[in-house]
Amino acid sequence: MLNTFLKGEKGTRLRFMGMLLSAILVLLSVFTLTQKGLNFGLDFTGGYLTEFTTSQSVELKELQSFIAKNHNGEFELTAQGNSHFQLREAPSASTTANSLDWQSAVTQSDDINAQVLSSAYIGSQVGDELFDQGCLAMFAAMIAVMLYLAVRFEWRLAVGSVVALVHDLILVLGLFSLLQIEFNLTVLASLLAIIGYSLNDSIIVGDRVRELLRVQSNNVLSPATIINNAIKSTLTRTLITSGTTLATVASVWLLAGAPLQGFAIALFTGIVVGTFSSICIAATLPELLGLSAKNYEVKVDAHTQTLLDMP
Repeated sequence: MLNTFLKGEKGTRLRFMGMLLSAILVLLSVFTLTQKGLNFGLDFTGGYLTEFTTSQSVELKELQSFIAKNHNGEFELTAQGNSHFQLREAPSASTTANSLDWQSAVTQSDDINAQVLSSAYIGSQVGDELFDQGCLAMFAAMIAVMLYLAVRFEWRLAVGSVVALVHDLILVLGLFSLLQIEFNLTVLASLLAIIGYSLNDSIIVGDRVRELLRVQSNNVLSPATIINNAIKSTLTRTLITSGTTLATVASVWLLAGAPLQGFAIALFTGIVVGTFSSICIAATLPELLGLSAKNYEVKVDAHTQTLLDMP
């Protein structure tokens, strides 16, 4: 590996450096996940969810400070619009006394004059079932992806695509753990979308690598050069696809409001690291595993070879 890195082309050295960076980021993400864990939202932990409106526009920080004076536990306040708010209370804080205290305060205040639209309790059992079903869906998607890759690609390219996919998911989860962004059902749905997007990028590069290896049966070019050429020929398409998708996701992130913010952050991060991993992992790891044009040579038996050699 070191010899290939030192003697290889510039593109090869960049790919190896990128894979080393990915390995470091994965280790840091795993460390963060084990130390801090994920900040599970109300969808998984249970608790009260209350929606209310105010008769006039109120700053979020100002309203949060007002509620904190009348609330003894932990809560999360998000703005759904200029005068529409949503308050989430953890199970330990969602007592009847707490709910009545802060609701009475905001409804009776002349400056806020709030009106409660709905208040519902989500049990932890429901959250556990949702989490189990979501993880089962993700596991089923991973199995389907592995079966597809096993049929479509030579095993070295398939392993590279699977490792790149796992890399993308771990980095997204590590980011959510590091920043303690709320992990809810919409974020879980975005992970399923990342699986599909990351796989698409890896398949584009892998298909091109396979095509170039098949036409290089005389082994004139080294596998590293062939992989570099494959990346160069698909880079423009990859960047355009990723760029337009990122623009859409960024619009959702900035304009769709708090409910979809976690979804947009996860998807935005997944697209960026997915594009990176399709080059530095999905295309580089097969090279380390010994991928070459010989893997795509057409094998013929002795009888067929005799017929081919006949004048």
